[in-house]
Amino acid sequence: MARYPNIRNLREDHDLRQQQMAELLHISRTSYCAHENGVSEFSPEQLIQLAEFYQTSVDYLLGLTDDPRPYPRRKRR
Repeated sequence: MARYPNIRNLREDHDLRQQQMAELLHISRTSYCAHENGVSEFSPEQLIQLAEFYQTSVDYLLGLTDDPRPYPRRKRR
């Protein structure tokens, strides 16, 4: 099973190329491809960035939930 089962589907559903996502994360396309394929891991910061970009939760990106809706945000004090 892929380490990040929903990331490729989200990218493809948004008609984005790996190069575009790599640029968003400030990494090479080769690195992005390795992350997307589960060869290497995204950093926590990159997962948060992807979740914000796709308006979903990190749990959804990791395949821990089937619900793509993001969690409610806490209000900043």
